[in-house]
Amino acid sequence: MPAPTDKNHASIREKMEALIRRKQKEITEGLESVDTVQFHADSWERGNDGGGGTSMVISNGSTFEKGGVNVSVVYGNLTPTAILAMKNDHADLKLPIDAETGLPVSEGVKFFACGLSMVIHPKNPHCPTTHLNYRYFETWNPDGTPQSWWFGGGADLTPYYLYEEDAVLFHTLHKKALDKHDTTLYPKWKKWADEYFWIKHRNEARGIGGTFFDDFNAKDPEEILKIVEDSFDAFLPSYLPIIKKRKDMPFTEEEKKWQLIRRGRYVEYNLIYDRGTQFGLRTPGSRVESILMSLPEYASWVYDHHPAPGSREAKLIEVTSHPREWAE
Repeated sequence: MPAPTDKNHASIREKMEALIRRKQKEITEGLESVDTVQFHADSWERGNDGGGGTSMVISNGSTFEKGGVNVSVVYGNLTPTAILAMKNDHADLKLPIDAETGLPVSEGVKFFACGLSMVIHPKNPHCPTTHLNYRYFETWNPDGTPQSWWFGGGADLTPYYLYEEDAVLFHTLHKKALDKHDTTLYPKWKKWADEYFWIKHRNEARGIGGTFFDDFNAKDPEEILKIVEDSFDAFLPSYLPIIKKRKDMPFTEEEKKWQLIRRGRYVEYNLIYDRGTQFGLRTPGSRVESILMSLPEYASWVYDHHPAPGSREAKLIEVTSHPREWAE
């Protein structure tokens, strides 16, 4: 797909920024409706670099132990080192070469990135953790003309105890959002999520998946922006009913221990494999607190732990080891 014109680029940047700021407000208000505490805002700037963001953070609530719904809008120079690290995942990204020396341009390329990233860790082990991220990225050539652009994102669910009706609800509503635009997207992005959220050294998935896509510029940017908006709109109806149903369920100390063990898997994945975490930590002037917001407050690692055969814990491991089709 050819890059948009400079004017269209500016329009997409402005519309995506407006969308993520609107959705940050909607999502935090929706989540507050099932808790006794509210999110608090923590705004930040990148110092000498361009842009900043607002982290909406919740902790020690009646329902949510820790969570964040973060918006970032950043721009500046992407170094040659960062470009080389990203090229495997983003085919259109180019490393500019000096015509006289034949060497990479030392200042790299100018970039713009904005997105909303969210992770919510509930207290009750019968409530699933959830993650959502939608983002837009673009770069310019040294002469100021557009070079590359893409959208990425998705939403996924990480239960500690499997309730099949919850998995069906989450996947079905996200499928419906994508089917409005292109019925080939959900099967492709569901499979991508199953593969992307795979913990290779454990040979199991982080959760039960959802959708994931990256480096997406195969449609008109205005159409992709609408796909992202409809995907955003699917989130609260797919998650809040689950939380309302599960948040007050009684649980045992052993069930809480299992939740902490599974959170340990979440930490392993995010620190070792997650592309967004790696990109954030490589970006000059990035804010570490916002990047590592995805980690739970409490987690556990038990040596050589295996759930008892036939247990509810073993049932979860079965579906995280062998991804299933959930959407209706």
